[in-house]
Amino acid sequence: MQAESKTKHVVSLFLRYFVLILVGLVMIYPLLWMVGATFKSNAEIFSSIGLFTKNPTLEGYKLAMSNYGGEINVLKAMINTFSYVIPKVVFTVISATITAYGFGRFEFKGKGILFAVLMSTLFLPQVVLNVPQFILFSKLGWVGSKLYLPIIVPTLFATDTYFVFMLIQFLRNVPKELDEAAKIDGCNSMQTLIKVIVPMLSPAITSCALFQFMWSSNDFMGPLLYVNSPAKYPLSIFVKLSMDADSGVSWNRILALSFISIIPSLIVFFMAQDKFVDGISAGGVKG
Repeated sequence: MQAESKTKHVVSLFLRYFVLILVGLVMIYPLLWMVGATFKSNAEIFSSIGLFTKNPTLEGYKLAMSNYGGEINVLKAMINTFSYVIPKVVFTVISATITAYGFGRFEFKGKGILFAVLMSTLFLPQVVLNVPQFILFSKLGWVGSKLYLPIIVPTLFATDTYFVFMLIQFLRNVPKELDEAAKIDGCNSMQTLIKVIVPMLSPAITSCALFQFMWSSNDFMGPLLYVNSPAKYPLSIFVKLSMDADSGVSWNRILALSFISIIPSLIVFFMAQDKFVDGISAGGVKG
């Protein structure tokens, strides 16, 4: 009986991992193919779906590193990208944490209405906001700003409601007794936030930072609307610029640029994946 139970457990474990590995391979295959295709010629890219190439070439990377569009190249585009992505991540984390702390720990008049209004913004697609936001930033003279003001400044006001909601959900699992203990020790509200709440929220904060980093790095519409100087274009627009339909598209160049553009996101994700998973799992469960 024990041997039969052990056999069933082994079979169940094998099937479980077999399905997980199979699904994982299906999901990761496009990424692996893209990496392999960066070493292929244009002709071979469209003639084979294999991961490996018979005649590997670095032409795609050589073309990717060359100047394109006059004042811009891939290195400058990457610097431009992180010059607004990093401030966005920092300001988003700060503003979302403070807002979530206010809604999660304090009682004040109109809290329910304000929270309902805040949550209702989740249902507004960005395309609906593009026109009024563009008009506002145009009147402020921020369109074309060298400091990417239309992209960075809104993050100071917790405009990414999803992150506020995630932090509030996580905050509900943090015992209020910790706040009371900090108050007894002489901490005010801000000291309690910095010394008690923020360390407890670190997995959720890491998740917010990772999401914002990846979404901002891949954002195309924002820079397209508010950046009008080729020298300030980020990677998302630079990749599109490299698709020259008149002279023919070098797909190995496009794929090489795409791979280069996602490397920072992959590095950041794998460095913080443990806290990222903890934040996602804990933020979705109400204690």
